[in-house]
Amino acid sequence: MRTSLLIFLLLIGHALFAQSEQVAKSYYDDGQFEKALIAYDKLYKANLGNVNYFFKIVEIYQQLEQLDESEKLLFEIIERSGNPQYYVELGYNYQLKGNEILAKENYEKARSGIEQKPIYAYYVARRFEDKALIGYAALVYERAMELRPESNYNMQLARIYGEQGKLDKMFRSYIDFIEVNTTYLNFAKRSFSEYISEDGQGDNNKLLRTVLLKKIQEQPNIMWNELLSWLFIQQKEYRKAFAQEKAIFNRQQESLRGVIDLALIVIEDGESEIAYEILDYIIEKASDLETIVEAHKNKLELRTQEADPGDLNEIDNDYQTLFREFGRVSQTVDLQLSYANFIAFELNKPVEAILFLKESLLNNLSKFQEAKIKMKLGDILVFREKFNEALIYYSQIQQSLKNSTLSQEARFKVAKASYYKGDFKWAESQLKILKGSTSQLIANDALDLKLLISDNKYEDSTQTALKLYAKADLFAYQNKTEQAIQLLDQILNAHKTETIVDQALLMQAKLYEKKKDYSRAEANYLRIITDYKDDILADDAYYALAELYVNELNIPEKAQQYYERIIFDHADSIFFVEARKKYRTLRGDSIN
Repeated sequence: MRTSLLIFLLLIGHALFAQSEQVAKSYYDDGQFEKALIAYDKLYKANLGNVNYFFKIVEIYQQLEQLDESEKLLFEIIERSGNPQYYVELGYNYQLKGNEILAKENYEKARSGIEQKPIYAYYVARRFEDKALIGYAALVYERAMELRPESNYNMQLARIYGEQGKLDKMFRSYIDFIEVNTTYLNFAKRSFSEYISEDGQGDNNKLLRTVLLKKIQEQPNIMWNELLSWLFIQQKEYRKAFAQEKAIFNRQQESLRGVIDLALIVIEDGESEIAYEILDYIIEKASDLETIVEAHKNKLELRTQEADPGDLNEIDNDYQTLFREFGRVSQTVDLQLSYANFIAFELNKPVEAILFLKESLLNNLSKFQEAKIKMKLGDILVFREKFNEALIYYSQIQQSLKNSTLSQEARFKVAKASYYKGDFKWAESQLKILKGSTSQLIANDALDLKLLISDNKYEDSTQTALKLYAKADLFAYQNKTEQAIQLLDQILNAHKTETIVDQALLMQAKLYEKKKDYSRAEANYLRIITDYKDDILADDAYYALAELYVNELNIPEKAQQYYERIIFDHADSIFFVEARKKYRTLRGDSIN
């Protein structure tokens, strides 16, 4: 009983203390420094060892311009403590008084204080950093590493060198740090990306490349090859990146993961020539069936993207050859899905694709493999407008893999199929559930579709425009591009005042792009920007138009103009980061 009471009292005391700290912070944040001083003074007296409260009291006196009071406190603690960090604060106090001589004198005392007690170096350097005295902080970190070689302040130094513009030293410090702390490799990449660009001849890119090449010569380590490959990828020099990935594989012979990842990046960027070379290398070097089959699949899908109608029969034969070689087994499920997609959407034989997938379901499969096949079956059935049968397959996935990402994707497709057939109420009920999906992509897609339905279902009691839009969306999915464009024209001509107009303009513009009718796509995007600049799709139109100008119409100066609009007018846009990056590249910024 006594123990329980003691624990209860301790918990109450801790809660009250935390509340007192929050009150003190609130006073400080609101600029009520007199009240904050009283609150922090009480906290410090109750916790004399807490230096954070002490420094906060000093800071408040400085804010109140009671510099003699803060000086007095600092002298008292310097007499009691052997920690030289207090000299930094005293020096800063003199700086506020305008006494630069005494300020520098105390800064030097702080620096020299670590000579006998290098263990205090971190506290001294951090205190210098807090006062924006990064030059002093760098000197302290550097000297501390000389005094105690086992210490590693390279991360802190890298950050400071970056602020100082000493990029050569910054790159070397990051690399020295990750040599000891390999788990920070991705952190280093993120840091480097702030300073490099796609221009391989840029000064910063050259600096990093030189540092890495020197490191490879002096201390061979595949980590430096990985970083060099990453740099070449940022520069879109994929052949050079491939050379590094081959060097890594030749040295360790453990995994082709880096080569495989590079292949996917190259395919995504549309660099098919080098993509085929990388995929052939994977097929040659891989020892496991799944990796070999995946590489073959990627090659066939890449060929399909580039194929003329006359090439499709040859691709079909190559799929069949692979099935004869590797079989229709669990290890080739993704190849089977790819082939079904090819039959349905490229050869326009959805019935054959459905029969092929139903045969695949007869094999010995895992739950996830079975779900993936059922998902593709549902997609092809939707393509054929067999909505009820598609819903059965999607529902089976939800039942067999509850709460999984695949299950959530199936629920979204249930909603999409319901939306296609005009059952907006049921679609909306499913989309509400998906707003909390663990997959951000599914959650975003669900929110977009829900907003489309909810924003337009009350506009017209018959929901004519929304039904036309959903039908056009289905036509677009079925590759009936011209029919989709015509339906959207009906919306634009007959429903000029409704909220769905900007949605119709955007979808139609993307369909025009698909047809390579870039002038009409441009006109639609410009109309959204002109007539609906305050609506939710404005940033979509700005970004799409910028991409059109830079990638298809070769008018980079106009692209720059629209990327800029996203940066300054739509900072919360999902396109903001990419728009800023592309804007800076077009403007020829020197990143430092």
